[in-house]
Amino acid sequence: MNLLQLQPLDQARAPLQPLLHLDALWIQVAGTVCNLTCTHCFVSCGPGDHRHPMMTRDEVRHRVEEGLTLGVREFYFTGGEPFLHPGLLEILADTLALAPATVLTNGTLFTPERLERLRGLSTKGRYTLELRVSLDGHRAEEHDRFRGPGSFARVIAGLEAASRAGLLPIVAATQTTDEAPETFRARYLAMLRDAGIARPRLKLLPLFRIGREAERDRPYQTVETLLGLPQSALEPGRLQCGSCRAVTGNGVSRSRGRGWRIGSIARWVPSASLMAPAIPAISPE
Repeated sequence: MNLLQLQPLDQARAPLQPLLHLDALWIQVAGTVCNLTCTHCFVSCGPGDHRHPMMTRDEVRHRVEEGLTLGVREFYFTGGEPFLHPGLLEILADTLALAPATVLTNGTLFTPERLERLRGLSTKGRYTLELRVSLDGHRAEEHDRFRGPGSFARVIAGLEAASRAGLLPIVAATQTTDEAPETFRARYLAMLRDAGIARPRLKLLPLFRIGREAERDRPYQTVETLLGLPQSALEPGRLQCGSCRAVTGNGVSRSRGRGWRIGSIARWVPSASLMAPAIPAISPE
């Protein structure tokens, strides 16, 4: 199962999320190719997976320029694993001349040469560059359970190296326990400091129960979604999808009208404009 193969949770109707404004654009620059096969990956990426192809430099440049004309203020580069893209650093240089950029990475591919070039982009670029590195456990046995043997040691080494290079990466930690967020956060910060990262930055994320995670554990239950919520009860300004879009080499994520049908997965519209009319969503109707 992958992101585009999810079945409707039930036949309840979902409220429509309008696109209020376009602040952020998520660019799946590496497609669905990744050097890891994480058991909870909500895009179900992995080695040799080309369901979504890598985007060319020209494709990304076009989407960035289009996004800027529509009000986008920040660009997020994701995958797959972005650092598998052979032209990522050039793409980042193009983008940073125009707007801030964030790269979402598993942190296992930080070579000395790559970090030096990233440092140059960070210090010389007109806009800010952020690195967001995924971590799924404060110990090897926890993280490696999701991402594979040896991956914890590699990501900690990558975080240390990036920190020494002055890049101050953001650690994106998936909370996989039911403990209080304050307790979870304190334990992670302590671990990162013990690992030699003097100024750790931490972002907590929930576990997304789609893609491989829906198979590993369970999918979302209806009560955990907005299925069945009356349109009048929706608070559109609270949801991220009211201010962003995602784009891949296969096109733009799109749902009904100019909004999202909450609780469903949108199709990808080839060559569509970021604001083009939509096709029906894969959703309960």
